[in-house]
Amino acid sequence: MSALIRTLVAEHGKILSAFGEVEKLGISSEEGQRKLLSIKGALVSHLEKEDKELYPVLKKEGEADATLNRLLNMYLSEMDKITADVLQFFEKYANGGSGLEFAKDYGRLMGILSSRMRKEETTLYKKYEALKA
Repeated sequence: MSALIRTLVAEHGKILSAFGEVEKLGISSEEGQRKLLSIKGALVSHLEKEDKELYPVLKKEGEADATLNRLLNMYLSEMDKITADVLQFFEKYANGGSGLEFAKDYGRLMGILSSRMRKEETTLYKKYEALKA
């Protein structure tokens, strides 16, 4: 496995683990808020790394591979929606939150992120690895 993919997979684990910590700390607590802000930073950093190091390689190959190009377009379009959902969540809970509404929004976001990360690891990252082999 390439260093980039190892790093991206490790970041996925850290991000999901950090969300679990926020849940344990409580979104309304000062510690929970700090952890939530750190997750936002980690997500932004992770996306920038993908944008700079992963996607350019895949896009270049996609110019000659229509199937890969379609896959990339699907992933990029899906990511636009996920990014909007993530930003909306962070904006909504920037000053804390609790109760059923937070639990529902949190669960939805966790489902979206974990599903996306799983798809990246099983499909997109494998395509990258095949190109680098």
